[in-house]
Amino acid sequence: MNRPKSIRTIGPSVRQLHAARVVLDWTQSDLAKASAVGIATIKRLEHKNRDSDPAEILQYKTLAKLVSALEAAGVEFIIEDGRRGIIFKG
Repeated sequence: MNRPKSIRTIGPSVRQLHAARVVLDWTQSDLAKASAVGIATIKRLEHKNRDSDPAEILQYKTLAKLVSALEAAGVEFIIEDGRRGIIFKG
């Protein structure tokens, strides 16, 4: 599997993943369909783990699917000077 652009040494945070989904106006179900990740996984990730590192919660393959789907839809994850955000290029 190709490494998504945003997953480097430090991947996007759970808050960034959630914000990207909201910016796209996607439901959790929409993200599940776009990424081929189970909706239960997305719900669990967003519900209890907002301040956690998703790489500690999800397998790399699962995180890569989520990030790839969001990037394909026009989201770019940014990390600059220790601050995290997203840019929508849609």
